[in-house]
Amino acid sequence: MIGLVTGGNRGIGLEIVRQLAQEGHTIILTSRDMQQGDEVAQEMRKAGLDVIAHKLEVTSQDDIGNLQTFVEVKFGRLDMLVNNAGIYPDEGRRFLDIELDLVRYTLEVNTLAPSALTKAFVPMMIAQNFGRIVNVSSGMGQLTYMGGGTGAYKLSKAALNAVTRITAGEVRRYNIKINAMCPGWVRTDMGGRGAPRSVEQGADTAVWLATLPDDGPSGGFFRDRKPLEW
Repeated sequence: MIGLVTGGNRGIGLEIVRQLAQEGHTIILTSRDMQQGDEVAQEMRKAGLDVIAHKLEVTSQDDIGNLQTFVEVKFGRLDMLVNNAGIYPDEGRRFLDIELDLVRYTLEVNTLAPSALTKAFVPMMIAQNFGRIVNVSSGMGQLTYMGGGTGAYKLSKAALNAVTRITAGEVRRYNIKINAMCPGWVRTDMGGRGAPRSVEQGADTAVWLATLPDDGPSGGFFRDRKPLEW
């Protein structure tokens, strides 16, 4: 299958690319920095993995359009989309104290960009009556346990969960599965060295959701392949 992973040059995104490619899929690794993305893709190809780098600033509609055209021309289809790219800009800060511009930008990256990418590639999936979309969310977006602090990030992930439910309902009859997942607290640049989970653990559920069978779930929220409360 042909897959696309945003923010695939490092961290959880890189591990998702690696695991999907190791399963024999062709993966498009996107990165804001094309040089970094291409270096990572070259290393993976040396290891025998079918990985292609492509530039993508997820908030740029021009970049999304260029990527859409690239996929259409080179492959004519997209089977898997993993919306992994995201930011975590307000750790521990009170929502009442942060600037609204920061909230807006967080929503742009973490919520609206995955929405734009989904809108760009769902038509290809509808045309072939098949697709798998994974939105990398967070347990911090769970309304069930939500409290104060880190409000921009929490809001963006709660909204991403809502986008997941809405879009899954709209494409259900086309055999397109759209799910959200929480990787947990993972040892990455974002999660820090003290995090308890490895990138392999963090990536596993995304890979599972990206390769679901036709009778798999859609419109769900998962961690460690198990449903989470919203």
